[in-house]
Amino acid sequence: MTTRRFLAGLAITGIFVIGIGLAGSVPQAMAETLNYKFLSHVTSGQAFPIADAEGHFVGLNVRFSAMVFDNGEMAWNRTIVLYDRAKGEGSLDQYGTINFQDGSTILTRTKGGTAGSTAKVTGEIIHGTGRFQGIKGTSTIPLIKFFPLEKGETGAKSFGDGILTYTLPPK
Repeated sequence: MTTRRFLAGLAITGIFVIGIGLAGSVPQAMAETLNYKFLSHVTSGQAFPIADAEGHFVGLNVRFSAMVFDNGEMAWNRTIVLYDRAKGEGSLDQYGTINFQDGSTILTRTKGGTAGSTAKVTGEIIHGTGRFQGIKGTSTIPLIKFFPLEKGETGAKSFGDGILTYTLPPK
C-alpha cells in the first residue's frame, strides 16, 4: 500500500512538473520572409582616387530604390554606400532604410563586394519602427546587376532581388 501511494505521488508530482514546464514555455518565433525586387539610382556621391593603382577609388554614394515585395507591398529605400574599388572590383559597406507606405521602417546594415557589373551583399536587420518594432533578422541580396554608367551619372543604376528574413517579438 505504501509503495502504491509513493508511486501515485511520484506520478502526480511528475505530471505537475511537466505541466508547469509546458505552461511556462514560450513557443519559438517563426521566421518570416519578405522577398522583393528593386531598381535603384544614385542621387549623390563622390569618389576619391587612390594613387596606389590605376582605377582605384574610395567613395560614398546615396542610392534611392523603388522596392516591390512578393506580397504586393511597395516601399522606398535610401541606402548610404561606402565603397573601395579597383577597376570595378572591391568592397561595399552600406546602411539602408526601407520606408513602407504605412510609415513603418526597417534599417539594415549589409556588406559585400563588387565584381565588374555585379555585386552581392549580406547583413543584418538592425532596427525597425511601427509594425517592425523589435525586428531581428538578416538581409540578403544575392545578385545586384549594374547598368552601364551613363554620361553625367555619379553612379550606375542597379536592379536585383532581395530577401529579408526576420522575427518580431511577441505581441
